[in-house]
Amino acid sequence: MKLVIITAIKEFEKDIKLQLKKADVKTFSFREVTGYRDSTEDAVESNWFSYEMNQTESILFYAFVKKENVDLLFELINNFNEQQKTLSHIHMAVLNIEKSN
Repeated sequence: MKLVIITAIKEFEKDIKLQLKKADVKTFSFREVTGYRDSTEDAVESNWFSYEMNQTESILFYAFVKKENVDLLFELINNFNEQQKTLSHIHMAVLNIEKSN
């Protein structure tokens, strides 16, 4: 088993659920979170209506996934991200589980 963590903007919630289903991940948890981005180093031209810390309605998914399904999920997420015309993407990380009950 691997622990998969996925973060994205709230608008991608349905897309993430679809990718999880395609990868045969039947059980997962998710929660709405607030994402922050420090834009103090952005050029003034690209940040002239914003504050220094931008907030975004985001979502966090986590799931215990079978090892054999992790690569498929990565591939599905990468394919989704490649098709996006927005700057925002789905981000995924995988952690090894040493022990679990």
